Amino acid sequence: MSNQKLYNVAVVGATGAVGEQILGLLEKRNFPINELKCLSSARSAGKKIVFKGREITIEEAKPESFKGIDIALFSAGGDVSKALAPHAVEHGAVCIDNTNAYRMDPNTPLVVPEVNLEAADGHQGIIANPNCSTIQMVAALKPLYDRFGISKIIVSTYQAVSGAGSSAIDEMLRQSKEVLAGNEVEPQILPVGSLPVKHQIAFNAIPQIDKFQDNGYTLEEMKMVRETKKILADESIDVTATCVRIPVVYGHSESVYVELKNDYELEDVRSLLANAPGITVVDDPASQQYPLATEAAGKPDVFVGRLRRDLGEARGLNMWIVSDNLLKGAAWNAVQIAEYIANGK
Repeated sequence: MSNQKLYNVAVVGATGAVGEQILGLLEKRNFPINELKCLSSARSAGKKIVFKGREITIEEAKPESFKGIDIALFSAGGDVSKALAPHAVEHGAVCIDNTNAYRMDPNTPLVVPEVNLEAADGHQGIIANPNCSTIQMVAALKPLYDRFGISKIIVSTYQAVSGAGSSAIDEMLRQSKEVLAGNEVEPQILPVGSLPVKHQIAFNAIPQIDKFQDNGYTLEEMKMVRETKKILADESIDVTATCVRIPVVYGHSESVYVELKNDYELEDVRSLLANAPGITVVDDPASQQYPLATEAAGKPDVFVGRLRRDLGEARGLNMWIVSDNLLKGAAWNAVQIAEYIANGK
């Protein structure tokens, strides 16, 4: 970080999975912090965390918590963001929101730094972090969009349970033990939603993430559709998605078919991606090298492989995209934006 100014920073949802990752990145990146406030729900208030060797007490997030705060990173759920982000803005903070609360608000930039960082310049106090599955896909597609244009995207996701919170991780691990022990499984968490029906995630795949909408798609799928168009600033792209929860702890995987507007050579695509910021190409089928969730976990990059020309459509391209959903899909994307703001942008 070139700017030596120090900032008062608040992390809302500091005890959650994403909040913990944000704090770890702020420390690792030596973010220029003067004062750090760790905010959470009332039940977590009073707990202690250690940041740069200093013990910090978790405080309950309230409207007055943001007095004197310069940058606030939210990851405590959409309802919390809707209730508190406006107060943070009133106190002069720039909010980087990792929930669905403001993503489609026309006055709120939806930012993936490798794709449209300049959009953050137009913020009115709030900058939205896209959905985790959208982030990794558009990061990989942006170089292709710029060179060849894109007319259609068909994506099927294979999403880790950590995207549904720590309770979903615990349930998957518990169910796995129960199945292996020959015991009956009693699902309690997935799919997340208001309906009482729950399904086993251990040794299974659940083709539902978030609530079903009137058009038969889930909210997660519609997030990918709408957010992709907004981030690329192109409503003409046809996007369709099927989102599936699988028994993996960290790392979302995606099978993506993209139809380009112009002819391409596969080696040009590979070279474009290899030289794109934040992208790592792992694409050597002869030696069985391709992106894996286990390899992506704990790393900030988006990994791309299985690059191959479509068998039916001359301008069609198939690819496999993998990234750590808690890092690039959430915390790292948010911290990248915070660094941009801290550098005076």
